[in-house]
Amino acid sequence: MEQVLELLKEKTYQIPKIFLLQYHKLNLTDQEFIMLFYLWNRADNQYNPKQISEDLSIPLQQVLEIINNLSEKGCLSWDVVMQDGIRNEVISLQLLYEKLAFLLMDKKDALEPNDLYATCERELGRQLSPSEIETIRGWIETGTSEETLILAIQEAVYNGITHFRYIDKILMEWEKKGIKTKADVEKNRRNFKKSKVNKELIDCDWLNDDGQDS
Repeated sequence: MEQVLELLKEKTYQIPKIFLLQYHKLNLTDQEFIMLFYLWNRADNQYNPKQISEDLSIPLQQVLEIINNLSEKGCLSWDVVMQDGIRNEVISLQLLYEKLAFLLMDKKDALEPNDLYATCERELGRQLSPSEIETIRGWIETGTSEETLILAIQEAVYNGITHFRYIDKILMEWEKKGIKTKADVEKNRRNFKKSKVNKELIDCDWLNDDGQDS
């Protein structure tokens, strides 16, 4: 047992958080993500499909297909270099690093305090607490657009309830209904008012209503 535990502690693979949380934005499949995760943590950049196949327990043909797909998606490149007179194939993840750098820059711009946070504070009419800022950060990181977030805050203000738990419920409900734009929000309001009026008409006892106050 001790030998097994030591083996588990032998090496820890690491991956940037931005890659773990946002790899779907790069149009990567889970298998492609695992391949890049593996290559990222390789001690060298040698391209050895047979070794990759053995390490990941993936058929060799599948390894070749995944590598080719990643190349076509612009996430890696491979080349042939001569080292000490020996021909070697090497893999470079420089293209992936550049894609992740753009994601980080986009994320930084999206979370600029003087932009998004200031807009939220303006809509709420008060300053955001540290926990509310973290909540907003979480919404953005999980795919909520800035436009949808601001619209949800406006909807909460419109309804007179500005607790962030209520805003979270709005976002969850909108995700189910596919509401993402101002036009979607206005249409949802109209449908809600219409359904409310229809319910009132249905609930009214027309047969016993003589039109006079009781």
